[in-house]
Amino acid sequence: MSFVQDHYPAEYAQCYGCGRLNAAGLHVQTRWDGERGIAVYRPRPEHIALAGFVYGGLIASLVDCHGIGTAAAAAAQAAGQEVGEGFAPRYVTASLHVDFRRPTPTGVELELTARPAEVGARKVVVEVEVAAAGEVTAAGRVVAVLLPPAMA
Repeated sequence: MSFVQDHYPAEYAQCYGCGRLNAAGLHVQTRWDGERGIAVYRPRPEHIALAGFVYGGLIASLVDCHGIGTAAAAAAQAAGQEVGEGFAPRYVTASLHVDFRRPTPTGVELELTARPAEVGARKVVVEVEVAAAGEVTAAGRVVAVLLPPAMA
């Protein structure tokens, strides 16, 4: 199985949330199914806010990195490429908005689903949902832009 983040060039694979080369990172992995990004993540014991509930900052990080991975896959597809054909285009976050709909319980795998709402030449807008045990607990919107030259 190929994940979008596996195709980031090494110099852009250090992100705390999704960088495959960051040993201390979360290692968010986005799979593209042709129209949406799918990921799963099991929070670690230290990712708590209160006993029994996941820390909201972790949820925001998952929305962010999964949204960026989905943006890269959607942009590649719009350019006529498949994920895995060369390096994935590297996007960064221009805007992140997260709505917490209900507390997210610990001890269960989180399911992340992301859909591109807008795919442009330099910007991709992605809608993301986080579900725990089949219930949506958070929803977010990521505005992703191509990596600016100043960050390259």
